[in-house]
Amino acid sequence: MLATLVAILLYLVLPEQLLLGPRFVLPGLEVLLLIPLIAVNPRRMTRQNRLSRTLSLTLVGLIGVSNLVALGLLVHALVTKQADDGGPLLLAALQVWATGIIVFGLAFWELDRGGPVVRTQVERSALPLADFRFSQDENDDAVEEVADGASRSSDWVPTLMDYLYVSVTNSTAFSPTDTMPLSTRAKALMAIESIAALMTSLLVIAHAVGVLD
Repeated sequence: MLATLVAILLYLVLPEQLLLGPRFVLPGLEVLLLIPLIAVNPRRMTRQNRLSRTLSLTLVGLIGVSNLVALGLLVHALVTKQADDGGPLLLAALQVWATGIIVFGLAFWELDRGGPVVRTQVERSALPLADFRFSQDENDDAVEEVADGASRSSDWVPTLMDYLYVSVTNSTAFSPTDTMPLSTRAKALMAIESIAALMTSLLVIAHAVGVLD
């Protein structure tokens, strides 16, 4: 909920030229989608039905699409030099980049092994195929203090923070680091995030150099 609200707030404070429609329409719709999800799981993600699963994925998808549209509008604004003062656009690029980290982290969290509810409520042997391979999944033969935290010995499962970390490293290194994508959809999502982050970084650097010149 907190991660989603931060993403919504970042969208609300974007410059007008990067918005998709009136400022409060998309955030209002996202909040409406968030309310029933909180009602189903007010404290912890322990319950899920087809409707809540659909709403959850729709919410993440809506935030993701709106952020990619904002990125496209940002690229157009920076390339065509619509604004003489690049300061607001450079700040907007940081907002788009931060939102991308959140939304892709949420997407990884929602999709991997059936989602957060399935990962914590279903026996490991009955989990769907993993979308990501974390280091904890293969540390059971390491030294004792490392092996004690491995998946096999401690029944470790990834949390939202683990997926946000994957998103951060993917958007800064533009490639996987310690967590490898396994499924086609995981690879596709990581590729989209890497390309978006790379475009943002290159355009911001180029624009900043132009401003300095």
